Amino acid sequence: MKFVETENLKTGMRLARPIYNKKGVLLFERDSRLSMQTIDSVKNFGLLGVYVLEPAEPLPPMSEEDLEFERFQIMTGFSIGEELEKMLATGKQSRMETIASMIIKKYGHLDGKISFYQNLRSKEDFVSIHCLNTAILCAMITHVMNIRLEEQLQTVIAAVVHDIGKLRLPKELLFSKEESEENKIKIYYEQLSGLDILENSLRDGIAIKRICAQALKAMHERQTDRQPTFAGKMVTGAKILLVANRYDELTAMNLQGKSESEVKAIQEFAECPEIYDGKVVEALIKSVNILFPGVSVELNTGEKALVLTENPGDILRPTVLTFGDNSVLDLSLPGNSDICIVDMMKTLDNRCVMDMDTLKQVLD
Repeated sequence: MKFVETENLKTGMRLARPIYNKKGVLLFERDSRLSMQTIDSVKNFGLLGVYVLEPAEPLPPMSEEDLEFERFQIMTGFSIGEELEKMLATGKQSRMETIASMIIKKYGHLDGKISFYQNLRSKEDFVSIHCLNTAILCAMITHVMNIRLEEQLQTVIAAVVHDIGKLRLPKELLFSKEESEENKIKIYYEQLSGLDILENSLRDGIAIKRICAQALKAMHERQTDRQPTFAGKMVTGAKILLVANRYDELTAMNLQGKSESEVKAIQEFAECPEIYDGKVVEALIKSVNILFPGVSVELNTGEKALVLTENPGDILRPTVLTFGDNSVLDLSLPGNSDICIVDMMKTLDNRCVMDMDTLKQVLD
């Protein structure tokens, strides 16, 4: 599977991922061959490109849950984008609480974990999809933490609107490859300025603005390597928003098609307990699949290995099977304390490499 930019698409290529319109209607199935009509549609949608299969590559598995998650992202992300633009233009909104309630209904009452797959984003939907994914994570985290419904709704709404100020920024600044401190400061103050609209446009707008402002301040301190002064003083919703926002920032594919892995995100959280609340991080780990059976990983010894069993007590130290000599290592044992997982092995579309055939052989 590989990502091909729109201008390089050719007829006859096979789609690796489905294409939906902004209302979530399936337009082109996986494994269908690109025609001129399909390519024109990709251009009209403003997509940077699509994932296609190699000529002899079999279609990789995608569960119904995976497909529904992708469809939900497209459809709800578009709705969020419309509502944010309406708020900026008129100072009013009509669907924000409905959107947040829908996210909570779908992802804020789950009994188990989900595979939190990421998609490549265009410049047009970058902010709205990020807000949506952050809101989904907030819904799951608040559920695990048993946050009362009113506070859960405020936190999810805060996630949906927290980046509204970015929509007022010139795209050349927002998507600049130059990560200077000057640019970070400009973006931060525009984000803060954008929050002023929340007080009068949202029910509980003052509380929601507080959540957003506190989380943004902590994010800014982290991004500009300032000594954290605020993280411990935040309300619970802001602590949750801070973790959810950063997790999506790290694991989402950016406009250059790159991202960090879920392991890198959890490692950052573990290294900065003064910024990221431990209970919130624990709730995140209980909400999303990270190092689960079948995932291939890289060890600090240089070996590749397969996760056999998850370790609920320490997600970064599961039991693995090394590919070199087929030895089983329980990384939670004191004797293996010098061995650790460096990263996950990823496919080009940012999904985990899962060697299910090897896993079945071991378990059998």
